[in-house]
Amino acid sequence: MSTAIDRINGHAVAESRFDPVALAEADAIRTRSETEAKARLIEAEGKAKAEQILAVEEAEKQRLVNERARMKGEKEQAAHNTYLAEQAEKEARAKAAREKADAEAADQAAEEAARLAEQQRSEKLWKWGAYGIYAVGLVIAAPVQFLAFWDEKRPFMVAAPALLEGLALVLACGAAWAVAHRRDVLPYRIGIMLGAAVAATINLWHGITDPAIGLNAGLIGALASLGGPIVLMAYEHGKAQKADGIPSSRERRAARRAKAKEDSARAKAKAEKHAAEASAAADKKAAQERADEEQKRRDEDRRQAHPEVWAVADALRSARGSQYVTENIWGEAWLRVTGCKTVGITLDIETASRVQQARVKALTEMPIEGPLSLVNSHRPSSAKKDPDAPDGRRNNGGTPPLRRSGDSPAVSPIARTQARLERTAEKTQGA
Repeated sequence: MSTAIDRINGHAVAESRFDPVALAEADAIRTRSETEAKARLIEAEGKAKAEQILAVEEAEKQRLVNERARMKGEKEQAAHNTYLAEQAEKEARAKAAREKADAEAADQAAEEAARLAEQQRSEKLWKWGAYGIYAVGLVIAAPVQFLAFWDEKRPFMVAAPALLEGLALVLACGAAWAVAHRRDVLPYRIGIMLGAAVAATINLWHGITDPAIGLNAGLIGALASLGGPIVLMAYEHGKAQKADGIPSSRERRAARRAKAKEDSARAKAKAEKHAAEASAAADKKAAQERADEEQKRRDEDRRQAHPEVWAVADALRSARGSQYVTENIWGEAWLRVTGCKTVGITLDIETASRVQQARVKALTEMPIEGPLSLVNSHRPSSAKKDPDAPDGRRNNGGTPPLRRSGDSPAVSPIARTQARLERTAEKTQGA
């Protein structure tokens, strides 16, 4: 049993009726709202995905920047380590060189000190030996002269030996003074030898004439009078040469040997230089001869193979005052006669080459047809579905999904070319 309400608050209830237009509008509004919501969702998802992709790309870029910075830092660190190693090696080499130089300097100083010590020792021995020989000669010669000049009636003659022997001694001292003060020492040496010769002559004469002295004593006294001053004069002569910087005979021989060695090396270097110059001149001459022969061969070949071009080239050579037809002159003559810039290329060769190039270009750009064709490989199958097949789209009220740019891959240039060719063929057949 059902109960119907006819009146509400004293008013009759209106009869309910079905309104399809309002329902359709409501359905359209609902569909549009859902579509807009989905579009906004897709847009938000796209933005989020784009931001995610952008974030990934930025992260990858930052990673690459960090990686490059790390590699650059490692490279700079390696370069710095290499620089430090090189500096350490240089310092080690410099230290070793300094130590070697110090050791060599110490060795040279030790050798110089030893040489100076030896010089001082030998000079001291030579000095005291010379004075010793002079003293011994004086001891031997003086008694002989005392016996020779002794006279009871003339006792003052006993001073004659002191005069004769002292003359040589005083002149030897004068020679030493002259050496020390860088004066001429020759007069003192002449005086020493004259005094010594007079004393020796007196000793020898009295030894021969006086039986109390005897020949032996006279002869020994003469040698003693000469030997002491000669030895002392030789000592002073060596000091004078050293003071004046006069090289000794050994130093002169060493200098002559060094000069001979240097002259030999200079002569050898000069001979080697002359030989090298002669060899270079011979090589240059041979190269010039080969170049002349090659030029003659080239000119003869061009004259026979290309007489027209050769006539122009020879005219250009003569007008420009050149000895030979150079490559520049030949290239210009070839351009004037054939019109081609490349030497060796004629119009026939250029035409045949361009024809072949056009054929190659046409073959490489022509699309492949048949089972190996890849023109339509990226397109979906053109087979239509069964009319009774269910709709494969989602249950969205029959509204197709929103399409955006980039949802499908672009058509390849080969496909465009193929489509253009097909359209051209269809128009040709229709006409």
